[in-house]
Amino acid sequence: MNSTRPKVIMDNDWSTAGFIPYLLALDAGWDVLGLVSDTANSWALQTGLHALATLEVGNLSCIPVHKGADYPILNTPELFQTWEMVHGKLPWEGAFAPENLTYEALGNDPTSGDPSRVSKAAFFEGYPNTTFASKDAAWFMIEQVRKYPGQVSIYSAGALTNVALAVRMDPDFAKNAKELIIMGGYIDVNLLQVTGSTMQADWNSDINLMIDPEGTKIALSAPFPNITIAGNVANQVTVSQEYLDDIYKVKNPYSTLMHEYYGTIFPLWDETAAAILLDPTIVKNTTSFYLDVDTAPSSPSYGNIHAYQEALKPTAQNLQKVNMVVSVDGNRLKKWVKRAVQYPKSCANL
Repeated sequence: MNSTRPKVIMDNDWSTAGFIPYLLALDAGWDVLGLVSDTANSWALQTGLHALATLEVGNLSCIPVHKGADYPILNTPELFQTWEMVHGKLPWEGAFAPENLTYEALGNDPTSGDPSRVSKAAFFEGYPNTTFASKDAAWFMIEQVRKYPGQVSIYSAGALTNVALAVRMDPDFAKNAKELIIMGGYIDVNLLQVTGSTMQADWNSDINLMIDPEGTKIALSAPFPNITIAGNVANQVTVSQEYLDDIYKVKNPYSTLMHEYYGTIFPLWDETAAAILLDPTIVKNTTSFYLDVDTAPSSPSYGNIHAYQEALKPTAQNLQKVNMVVSVDGNRLKKWVKRAVQYPKSCANL
C-alpha cells in the first residue's frame, strides 16, 4: 500500500458484472482498502461472494472483502412487501422480491427467504475459491477510519446499512472519514415513474435507499465532512451494444464478463458515482441542499429523500448539507470505463 495515495472503502451489492467501480479506482491510482457487501439487489452473503469471485477473476484477491449485515436496520422482506400492498409495487424489489427458487436455478441471485442461502447458478464469473476477511463490514470501516483519520473515502452504491452501523458503533466514524458518496438519492421523479414503461419507473426508483430507509437516514444525517449523492445523474450515461463490442476488442476476463453480462438495459449507475468520487473534474454541474429521508412506513415516499434550502430547513433535527451532482462528462466516463476494463490493474502491479 502506498501511504500517499487516496484511500477508499467500496460498499456495494456486488454482482457478476459489478466490478467496474473498483477497476476505476485502481486505474485512478487509489488504494482500495477493501470491498464490503450489503443487502440491496440480493443478500449480503451472495453479493459478497460475487465480490470475492470477480476479484479472483482478475488476480485482485489481495483486496480483502468484508461481509456486511444481512438485514437492514428495521426492514425485512415481509415488512417491505406489506408496504407494497398499501403503497404500490416497486418495479425492482431487489433482495426483498418474493423468493423464487425456480428463478434462482436459472442463474438469478437469491431474494427473500433465508439470507444465508447461496445461488451458485448466478456465478457466471465462477464461484470463488477465496473467503471473507474476518471482521464484519462495519468494524472494518471503523478500524480503517481510525487508522487513517481524515483520509478514507466511503463509497456506497448499494444500501447504507453498513455505513449506518459504523456511525452508530463509533460516534467519531463520520467526522473522521474524509467523505461519503452514494449512488442513490433520486428527487422529483414521480412523474417519470408514471408516464413511461415500468423500466422507466425502475430507472427512477430508489431501491438502494428504500431497502433500508432507517439506515439511509442515519448515514445521511451523520457529520461526514462531505456528502455527495449521485441519484438522477446516474441515469445520464447509457450503454449500447456497440459500446460493449468496442470494449470487447481487447479480450480479458473483465471485458468478457462485461460484454456478456452487463447488458444494454441499465445506465452506468455505480460507475457514475465512482467516477465522481475518483475524479471530481468529471462533474459538470452540481447543486447543494439540506437532505432528509422519509422514515415513515405509512408514507408512499418511505425511503426517499426530501430537500430543503437553508431558510426552510427543519430546526428540530440536525440535517446535513449535501452536494447533488446534476450532470457529468459522459464521454469521459465511457472512455474511462473502457480503459479500466480493457487494461485492468492486478495485484502484480498495484
